[in-house]
Amino acid sequence: MGVSALLATLFGPLLGAIAILFIHRDQATAIKRTALVFSCLTFLLSLFMIPEFDPSNSALQFVIDQPWIPSLDAGFRLGVDGIALPLVLLTTLIMPIALLASYEPISKSIKEYYVLMLLLQFGMTGVFMAWDTFLFYVFWELILIPMYFIIGIWGGKDRIYAAIKFFLYTLVGSLLMLLAIVWLGLESQWAGHGFTADLTKLQAIGSQIAFDKQQLLFWAFAISFLIKVPLFPLHTWLPDAHVQAPTAGSVILAGVLLKLGTYGLIRFNLGLFPQASVHFAHLISVFAVIGIVYGALVAMVQTDIKKLVAYSSVSHLGFVVLGIFSVTTEGVQGAVLQMINHGISTPMLFLCVGVLYERRHTREIADYGGITKVMPKFAVLFAIAMFASVGLPGLNGFIGEFLTLLGAFKSPVLNNWTYAIVSASGVIFAAVYLLWMFQRVMFGTNDNAENHYLRDLNRSEYWQLVPLALLAIWIGVQPGPLMKFSEQSVTAVVKWVQKPAPESLTIKVNHAPHAEAHH
Repeated sequence: MGVSALLATLFGPLLGAIAILFIHRDQATAIKRTALVFSCLTFLLSLFMIPEFDPSNSALQFVIDQPWIPSLDAGFRLGVDGIALPLVLLTTLIMPIALLASYEPISKSIKEYYVLMLLLQFGMTGVFMAWDTFLFYVFWELILIPMYFIIGIWGGKDRIYAAIKFFLYTLVGSLLMLLAIVWLGLESQWAGHGFTADLTKLQAIGSQIAFDKQQLLFWAFAISFLIKVPLFPLHTWLPDAHVQAPTAGSVILAGVLLKLGTYGLIRFNLGLFPQASVHFAHLISVFAVIGIVYGALVAMVQTDIKKLVAYSSVSHLGFVVLGIFSVTTEGVQGAVLQMINHGISTPMLFLCVGVLYERRHTREIADYGGITKVMPKFAVLFAIAMFASVGLPGLNGFIGEFLTLLGAFKSPVLNNWTYAIVSASGVIFAAVYLLWMFQRVMFGTNDNAENHYLRDLNRSEYWQLVPLALLAIWIGVQPGPLMKFSEQSVTAVVKWVQKPAPESLTIKVNHAPHAEAHH
């Protein structure tokens, strides 16, 4: 049952995209409904993996291993562990919400838009499930094409610039990753195991590679993933992409796409190169802390609500990277949880910005004021999204940030309280810029007559916002069930990275670690 649910979760969106191709472009309603039905079915089918999943086991589950290119030992290898499964479920949840958010704003090339959105879901789900480096790369590159067109065709007035910038940044990182994948396969061949793209085999080989090579391979993967996160100073594509993308595009970008980078850091950098991960933890943590503070400070001076939320992502994802490279169970567990939390609260904020934009066609904070009086129900949901992003106790953002800071504070790898102390200022700054924005938009002086007659949320907007609000409250009050999924997989990763290094990192290790620890 678990394997069937996994396959249905992966291929459901692809089947939906194919189905839409047979619908005439003039039948806009049929196209929208078909996309939504396939996306909702995919979400429901993905839930069948939950009761079948064994959270007490850190190993890969629902494994599929079919040969693809035998000469390269590349195969159709799929599976999920406790780190990947929550991200797969997040992807299947966010896409129906993004499609609902597209109903009114998207009015041109509707058929192409919904096909691209479903292809995007197919690619993102594949990245989280792939257990073969070549297959991972295929899915990783597949994502680039739909997102490029979604920004470039349905975006704002500077959409072409934003789309090309997004494409070039991601492509440069992808090429580095491809070189590293080929190099890894050759390292396996030189070690006498034959060329392979099997991630399980490569994890046994990664820590045996000479340390100077391990460093180069580490950075080839890391740069690709850090661009996608994006970590300071590789973040400059994100504000442009967010501001120019349609609301649904921003929801997908913030909700899922950025998590591909942080997931890759855990799966590849920590999983394949434990010694290099420890060696470079300080350097990457420095950039993570800079990103936390810089993103928050730049968000403070924004006059455009959407740009403010975009820079908040730079700050919040800094916490995730810091948690990962604290290489502690608390830090990595907090990072995984914060990926989910950010994937709930920030899409909510973008949806709220989209609601306002659809009514007023402006995103300038100064154009709003007193919105609470005319849109009280909207104000409640906007407040939940805002407080979740601030990290208010009782909402989902708090526990993730707390754990990442705790991990950084007690990290034996970083061994320096400064990271946690400076990062904590990002929490304070987040309260400043988000509360300030909320106060001016929702309670400020309402001098503009256009703000006096705005309608409150409609049924579609409730369906977009309420599920995310309920999840934010549930995780904030009861994070245990979600954390239980990833606990064993995170513990295995941390033990794998923290295990005693060889006497000399330039000498090959003679033994292969236990298979289960690879996960």
